[in-house]
Amino acid sequence: VLGHQYSSLGTQPILCGSIPGLVPKQLRFCRNYVEIMPSVAEGVKIGIQECQHQFRGRRWNCTTINDNLAIFGPVLDKATRESAFVHAIASAGVAFAVTRACAEGSATICGCDTRHKGTPGEGWKWGGCSEDVEFGSMVSREFADARENRPDARSAMNRHNNEAGRTSLNDNMFLKCKCHGLSGSCEVKTCWWSQPDFRAIGDYMKDKYDSASEMVVEKHKESRGWVETLRPKYNYFKPPTDRDLVYYESSPNFCDPNPQTGSFGTRDRICNLTSHGIDGCDLLCCGRGHNTRTEKRKEKCHCIFHWCCYVSCQECVRVYDVHTCK
Repeated sequence: VLGHQYSSLGTQPILCGSIPGLVPKQLRFCRNYVEIMPSVAEGVKIGIQECQHQFRGRRWNCTTINDNLAIFGPVLDKATRESAFVHAIASAGVAFAVTRACAEGSATICGCDTRHKGTPGEGWKWGGCSEDVEFGSMVSREFADARENRPDARSAMNRHNNEAGRTSLNDNMFLKCKCHGLSGSCEVKTCWWSQPDFRAIGDYMKDKYDSASEMVVEKHKESRGWVETLRPKYNYFKPPTDRDLVYYESSPNFCDPNPQTGSFGTRDRICNLTSHGIDGCDLLCCGRGHNTRTEKRKEKCHCIFHWCCYVSCQECVRVYDVHTCK
């Protein structure tokens, strides 16, 4: 939900009924919180951008599809690690963007966090605007989890990973301070709680992707009928916490194009000839080999600083080798 086709949400009035793909609970949420919906859309956008950054050197590089309600194609149809990461980073993105917008005064229904202050330390006092990550997480939970109300394993997985993404924000909040005094002497500091750069959240969640826990599906009967739950597949591993990502289906190899799985393959992808990691030509190209071409690029060079105060540069043409998968 809220992919490329909703990028204009931040620039024009929102008609909730015109957003395709919303379930009734999301539609009600949109109408009740219409002024923060641009931040919800912005959060999904930064989540997608962070996904594409984190997976830029992987066989699956978080490719999105224009003009399609399912912006990742069939990739998210299966309960894989990739699905787990996308749900987590998108939910974290929504919480992050809403929290930041509230602190910046973009919405009237929220603002700074005045609850989690505690006793200030020596040499500093509370000030500024502590970001209210609890409100941002509530918005993300109400909106993203509205689709996950079925008693099946996939809903249980999505709810867990959505919450893991939101929890990552809370875990990475830090105390940000500003100095006051003559000539920046820092006689007094005022401090407030701040979210980290979203890149730190992306790095954190990428580690969780690499260590995600494989689960198995169990069925049991309750008063409301059959319910599916998840349990760890391997008893000799530490069970996942609410901060870990979980999945229960294997990923495709993403080496070759496959419309059924949503794989675009890795042909013509740029690879790193000197790397032995997944971004290296051996692994990224799945053993098919690579092509090499030369590419000329114009760059600034021989830059000189002139007193005072400007820099002059020459323009140089440099030749680079570019390696792409066969």
